[in-house]
Amino acid sequence: MISTHQKPAEPLPILLVEDNPVDVDLTCRAFARSQLLNPISIARDGEEALDCVQRWERGEAPPALILLDINLPRVNGIEVLRHLKAHPQYRRIPVVVLTSSSEDRDLLDAYSLGVNSFIVKPVDFDRFVETAGQIERYWCELNQHPV
Repeated sequence: MISTHQKPAEPLPILLVEDNPVDVDLTCRAFARSQLLNPISIARDGEEALDCVQRWERGEAPPALILLDINLPRVNGIEVLRHLKAHPQYRRIPVVVLTSSSEDRDLLDAYSLGVNSFIVKPVDFDRFVETAGQIERYWCELNQHPV
Protein backbone atom coordinates (compact mmCIF):
# COMPACT_ATOMS: atom_id res chain seq x y z
CA MET A 1 0.00 0.00 0.00
CA ILE A 2 1.31 3.47 -0.89
CA SER A 3 1.18 6.14 1.79
CA THR A 4 -0.88 9.22 0.99
CA HIS A 5 1.84 11.29 2.67
CA GLN A 6 4.66 10.48 0.24
CA LYS A 7 6.81 13.39 -0.88
CA PRO A 8 6.72 14.10 -4.63
CA ALA A 9 9.80 13.05 -6.63
CA GLU A 10 10.54 16.67 -7.50
CA PRO A 11 10.24 19.20 -4.68
CA LEU A 12 7.29 21.53 -5.15
CA PRO A 13 8.13 25.21 -5.55
CA ILE A 14 7.87 27.87 -2.89
CA LEU A 15 6.01 30.96 -4.08
CA LEU A 16 7.62 34.16 -2.79
CA VAL A 17 5.27 37.13 -3.09
CA GLU A 18 7.53 40.16 -2.62
CA ASP A 19 7.76 43.49 -4.43
CA ASN A 20 11.07 44.76 -3.05
CA PRO A 21 13.93 43.58 -5.33
CA VAL A 22 16.41 43.79 -2.45
CA ASP A 23 14.20 41.56 -0.28
CA VAL A 24 13.69 39.14 -3.19
CA ASP A 25 17.46 38.87 -3.61
CA LEU A 26 18.02 38.58 0.14
CA THR A 27 15.38 35.85 0.46
CA CYS A 28 16.76 33.87 -2.50
CA ARG A 29 20.32 34.14 -1.15
CA ALA A 30 19.18 33.11 2.33
CA PHE A 31 17.38 30.04 0.98
CA ALA A 32 20.37 29.15 -1.22
CA ARG A 33 22.69 29.40 1.77
CA SER A 34 20.38 27.16 3.79
CA GLN A 35 20.59 24.66 0.89
CA LEU A 36 16.90 24.85 0.06
CA LEU A 37 15.77 21.97 -2.15
CA ASN A 38 12.51 23.55 -3.29
CA PRO A 39 12.74 25.91 -6.27
CA ILE A 40 11.53 29.45 -5.63
CA SER A 41 9.07 31.16 -7.93
CA ILE A 42 8.45 34.87 -7.51
CA ALA A 43 5.37 37.05 -7.80
CA ARG A 44 6.39 40.71 -7.58
CA ASP A 45 3.03 42.09 -6.49
CA GLY A 46 -0.36 40.94 -5.29
CA GLU A 47 -1.88 40.83 -8.76
CA GLU A 48 0.88 38.48 -10.00
CA ALA A 49 0.23 36.28 -6.96
CA LEU A 50 -3.46 36.03 -7.84
CA ASP A 51 -2.54 35.27 -11.46
CA CYS A 52 -0.70 32.20 -10.14
CA VAL A 53 -4.02 30.69 -9.08
CA GLN A 54 -5.17 30.72 -12.72
CA ARG A 55 -1.95 28.99 -13.78
CA TRP A 56 -2.47 26.29 -11.12
CA GLU A 57 -6.01 25.78 -12.41
CA ARG A 58 -4.52 25.22 -15.91
CA GLY A 59 -2.26 22.47 -14.57
CA GLU A 60 0.89 24.16 -13.27
CA ALA A 61 2.00 22.61 -9.98
CA PRO A 62 0.84 24.67 -7.00
CA PRO A 63 3.52 25.52 -4.46
CA ALA A 64 4.30 23.63 -1.29
CA LEU A 65 4.34 26.97 0.54
CA ILE A 66 3.56 30.62 -0.08
CA LEU A 67 5.73 33.30 1.53
CA LEU A 68 3.62 36.45 1.44
CA ASP A 69 4.59 40.05 2.11
CA ILE A 70 1.81 42.32 3.40
CA ASN A 71 2.76 45.65 1.82
CA LEU A 72 2.38 44.94 -1.90
CA PRO A 73 1.44 47.17 -4.84
CA ARG A 74 -1.75 46.69 -6.89
CA VAL A 75 -3.29 44.13 -4.48
CA ASN A 76 -2.05 44.05 -0.88
CA GLY A 77 -1.03 40.87 0.90
CA ILE A 78 -4.14 40.75 3.09
CA GLU A 79 -6.35 40.71 -0.03
CA VAL A 80 -4.17 38.00 -1.60
CA LEU A 81 -4.51 35.96 1.59
CA ARG A 82 -8.28 36.52 1.64
CA HIS A 83 -8.54 35.25 -1.95
CA LEU A 84 -6.29 32.22 -1.35
CA LYS A 85 -8.04 31.12 1.83
CA ALA A 86 -11.46 31.45 0.15
CA HIS A 87 -10.44 29.17 -2.73
CA PRO A 88 -11.93 25.67 -2.31
CA GLN A 89 -8.81 23.85 -3.53
CA TYR A 90 -5.84 26.11 -2.81
CA ARG A 91 -6.83 27.28 0.66
CA ARG A 92 -4.91 24.28 2.02
CA ILE A 93 -1.56 25.61 0.75
CA PRO A 94 0.33 26.86 3.81
CA VAL A 95 0.81 30.62 3.78
CA VAL A 96 3.52 32.24 5.86
CA VAL A 97 3.44 36.00 6.07
CA LEU A 98 7.06 37.17 5.84
CA THR A 99 6.97 40.91 6.24
CA SER A 100 8.68 43.91 7.73
CA SER A 101 5.34 44.97 9.24
CA SER A 102 4.93 44.41 12.93
CA GLU A 103 1.57 46.20 13.03
CA ASP A 104 -0.97 44.54 15.33
CA ARG A 105 -3.70 45.13 12.71
CA ASP A 106 -1.76 43.18 10.05
CA LEU A 107 -1.13 40.33 12.49
CA LEU A 108 -4.79 40.15 13.56
CA ASP A 109 -6.09 40.42 9.99
CA ALA A 110 -3.73 37.70 8.75
CA TYR A 111 -4.67 35.24 11.50
CA SER A 112 -8.37 36.05 11.12
CA LEU A 113 -8.08 35.02 7.46
CA GLY A 114 -6.33 31.75 8.27
CA VAL A 115 -2.63 32.47 7.76
CA ASN A 116 -0.47 29.59 8.96
CA SER A 117 2.34 31.71 10.38
CA PHE A 118 3.35 35.37 10.68
CA ILE A 119 7.07 36.19 10.74
CA VAL A 120 8.62 39.65 10.91
CA LYS A 121 11.69 39.65 8.65
CA PRO A 122 14.91 39.71 10.64
CA VAL A 123 17.12 42.67 9.70
CA ASP A 124 20.40 40.80 10.24
CA PHE A 125 21.35 38.62 7.23
CA ASP A 126 22.70 35.72 9.31
CA ARG A 127 19.50 35.69 11.36
CA PHE A 128 17.48 35.84 8.14
CA VAL A 129 19.40 32.82 6.75
CA GLU A 130 18.63 30.95 9.97
CA THR A 131 14.94 31.89 9.71
CA ALA A 132 14.82 30.82 6.02
CA GLY A 133 16.31 27.45 6.92
CA GLN A 134 13.76 26.94 9.69
CA ILE A 135 10.88 27.88 7.38
CA GLU A 136 12.04 25.45 4.70
CA ARG A 137 12.74 22.60 7.12
CA TYR A 138 9.41 22.90 8.89
CA TRP A 139 7.02 23.68 6.01
CA CYS A 140 8.69 21.65 3.24
CA GLU A 141 10.29 18.73 5.09
CA LEU A 142 8.48 18.11 8.39
CA ASN A 143 4.96 19.35 7.75
CA GLN A 144 2.56 16.81 6.21
CA HIS A 145 0.51 18.22 3.33
CA PRO A 146 -2.93 16.88 2.47
CA VAL A 147 -3.06 15.15 -0.91
